[in-house]
Amino acid sequence: MPAPRPMPTLPSRRLPPLCLAVLACATALPAQAQQPDVEQLRQRLERLERLAGVADATPAQGGGLADLDQRLRILERRLELQEDERVAAARLAPRIAIDQKGASFKSGDGDYELKLRGLLQGDARVFIGDGSANDGFLLRTARPTLEGSLGKRVAYRFTPEFAGDGATIVDAYADLRFAPGHALRVGKFTSPVGLERLQSSAALVDVERALASELAPNRDLGVQLQGEAASGRFSYAVGVFNGTVDGRDAVAGNPDGDFEYAGRVFLEPFKGSDGAWAGLGIGLGASAGRKQGSGNNFLPRYRSPGQATFFSYRGPVLAAGDTLRWSPQGWFYRNGFGLQAEYIVSRQAVARDARRRQLQHSAWQATASYVLTGEDAGYRGVTPSRPFGVNGGLGAFELTARYGGLDVDAAAFPFYADPDTSATRIRSWTVGANWYLTPNLKLATNYLQSRFGAFAGSTRLADEKAVFSRLQVSF
Repeated sequence: MPAPRPMPTLPSRRLPPLCLAVLACATALPAQAQQPDVEQLRQRLERLERLAGVADATPAQGGGLADLDQRLRILERRLELQEDERVAAARLAPRIAIDQKGASFKSGDGDYELKLRGLLQGDARVFIGDGSANDGFLLRTARPTLEGSLGKRVAYRFTPEFAGDGATIVDAYADLRFAPGHALRVGKFTSPVGLERLQSSAALVDVERALASELAPNRDLGVQLQGEAASGRFSYAVGVFNGTVDGRDAVAGNPDGDFEYAGRVFLEPFKGSDGAWAGLGIGLGASAGRKQGSGNNFLPRYRSPGQATFFSYRGPVLAAGDTLRWSPQGWFYRNGFGLQAEYIVSRQAVARDARRRQLQHSAWQATASYVLTGEDAGYRGVTPSRPFGVNGGLGAFELTARYGGLDVDAAAFPFYADPDTSATRIRSWTVGANWYLTPNLKLATNYLQSRFGAFAGSTRLADEKAVFSRLQVSF
């Protein structure tokens, strides 16, 4: 009997397991194989073909090693195609991820994504002294967030707020990415003026925002061009908005038909370097527009760090013309040390009866922090390197201190503001400690104290002293 012909040469790529099993059977056949051995190999090959779905259940009759060789080649090729299809299907299959940053659902090509995130903040507030504020517990923030992308060009974010007496919309916008690092944003989002206003509330080192944020606009409706260049060392934002009062969100519409123009440039000249100044950032934000009308939608009220109103305009006063804000700002982060500072001026034309006046208010703040456990401080918060309960970790600990003030234009008194209920200025300081148990859980405690100034001959408002504690869950 002639020697059996050699088995086919294997391709260099890894073969599927079924094909390897067939080859193992074939190579085990002795050089002088007898007919019963060939028949046994044929039966094994038929079973593998049926399992692989490349042949029906009808057994093939006859044929020798040449026939088996041909069938083996066919089986090998079919299994390779099936493996290619499986890999392609896996590449296109949606991917689901759940981690400390929330839940993410992403298409196989990565172009479409849905992220579910959230922020919960619950406060305990105790006031010291004879002030009129009440002690108690407060659900400060309850915000689920949906964000992601719709293809390579469109990103979106939607954030409702359920804390308080009713649900509101905090963020609702879409970004058109027309070039790498540059986008056009449309919807409701934070106006690009104040440094601390643009910082996520989850990343604040103190429980409440500083006095400078009382003069900066919060969220507004509009369109904004934004982007960055030079590897992130330079960023910009410029937009057109309906316009909102100092320290507050815009209302749903544009009640006076006037617009506000806002912009910001920020420079981090040493970002990405190894030098001591790598964490330095400086910038300037500004806005200009017009407001015409009366009430809280047109004129601001200013709050203390304890969230008590210490300045408001008299009822007959109207917003009556040009508005202007400008704010130099900056930060410096180095290892565990963080420093953030800003100064802001807000001008507003007001009128009462036949009298008109351009009033100018100003505010400033400086906030310092230091992480005791070795983690880096940053504008986006602190992430503990040894989370609580993991391999004996205790989390990260941070100490904070802040000082700031707000000065009301003296020309506001007594005609435009009541000196018996409104202060001419405020000076406030805060000290605190933060415990970051995990990347998602934070405990914060602040002691804050504020002192108010009074118009000549008027009674000064009582000092504000309070202890605020906050439990924060974010993901």
